Formats: sequence, C-alpha cells, structure tokens
Amino acid sequence: MKFYKYQGTGNDFILLDNREGAHRLSTERIEQLCNRRMGIGADGLMLLEHTDGYDFRMVYYNADGRESTMCGNGGRCIVAFAHMLGIVGNKARFMAIDGPHDALINSDGTVSLHMKNVSGIVSGEGHVIMDTGSPHYVKWVPDVAGVNVFAEGRSIRTGHSEAGINVNFAQVAENRLIVRTYERGVEDETLSCGTGVTAVAIAASGGQTGSFVHFIETPGGQLKVTYAKDTADAAHDVVLTGPAVFVFEGSIDER
Repeated sequence: MKFYKYQGTGNDFILLDNREGAHRLSTERIEQLCNRRMGIGADGLMLLEHTDGYDFRMVYYNADGRESTMCGNGGRCIVAFAHMLGIVGNKARFMAIDGPHDALINSDGTVSLHMKNVSGIVSGEGHVIMDTGSPHYVKWVPDVAGVNVFAEGRSIRTGHSEAGINVNFAQVAENRLIVRTYERGVEDETLSCGTGVTAVAIAASGGQTGSFVHFIETPGGQLKVTYAKDTADAAHDVVLTGPAVFVFEGSIDER
C-alpha cells in the first residue's frame, strides 16, 4: 500500500489515493497506521476518492480510526496531494463530509480553503461555541502557554456532550491570536487545528459585523482566517490559508 505523509502547521496526515476503491481499511487498521510508535504516525488518515461532479472526494478519519467531521488543515493538505497527483491545477473543488469546498494553491505554496458558512454561534461566560465543519468550544485565557491543555481540554470535551467537542484555548495578543487545541479523536493536544483556528478567529469578532482578517499562531505555525459577518451569530466567505507540506512517502503491507 503506497502512502503519502503531509502536514499543515504540524497537523499531520496519512494520505491514500483511493480513486480505484482498492483500500478498505478497518477502524483498527487506521488506528494502528496513525499510531506514532507502532505505525506510520499521524493525527489522521485521509482517502482521496472519485466522485461525480467534483475533482475528488475527501474522506477523513481521526487517529482513533473513526470517520470524523471536517478537518481544515487536512482539507488544505489533500488539495496539495491532489495537485501532486496531477488531478488539479492551482484550483480545486472537492466534496467533504460537510459539503463542497473550493480551494486555491497560491504562488507561495500555501493553500487557501473555503470553509463552510457558520451559523448559530453561541456565546457564554468566557467561551464561544460554534460548528465550523467540526464542533468547537473556544475558551479565552490570559496566558495560553500556562494552560494544561490535555487535562482541561479533556474535561471540557467529555463533559460537553455525548459526542464530545474540540476545545480551543485562545489568547488575544498584539496583531495576532495565539491558540492551542485539544482534539477529540486524537484525544490530545495537536500542533494545530484548522477548523479550531477558524472558530477562534470568528469568535474574536464578538458581536461586530463587517469583514475581518485574523492571523493565528499555533504551536505548529501561523495560519490566516478571513471572513465576513452580516449578523453577530453567523459568518460567511470563510477562508483558511496556510502551508500544506509534503513530508515523505512510502509503502506498508496492506492487511
């Protein structure tokens, strides 16, 4: 089985070309492949598949082997993968679990991914909840470096709902937002989360309306999010921009 490894600001993925439908992996096998000691190692695994009317279909699995909701960094990486395979040029339109997405490969190699429109933003005491393709809880903190992301993130993740929620700890700094994320399915802090930084950027505008640009610093690097708001609880024209980097390729016994 030929595989490829990509990363977007440290959020890393195993990618498989499954246009012929040859790869049928069990939950246990995906979990093993994503294991950093017993397998290839990754935050998730993606299948690039054929689908009518689009350049390809993105099927995303978390490191626990279960198919999951949208992954923003993964979406950018699979566009770079499709470009490497010769499926797309500098533009792509693909289908994901949350609907269609358009993407552009920029001249500097970064990928700009159009995310889903966001509605039903709920603000609470010191936190904001929204769905940016995946459900996210944004908690504002004065010093994100001092947060025990694993312990506090896990507590919020499991206590929120039966399905759980991704948890982002965010700090407002000069000219940027600083974010650390606990991801469900990985069940740990990841170096970056695309749908997570998108949620933080939208949350940062509060009740304001207009057009916004935010630069977000994660442990794995910097991302940019642009969007517009006509009302306080919804955002549209949401675009996530950042690197999508090929790491290595290899083969492994398929079983």
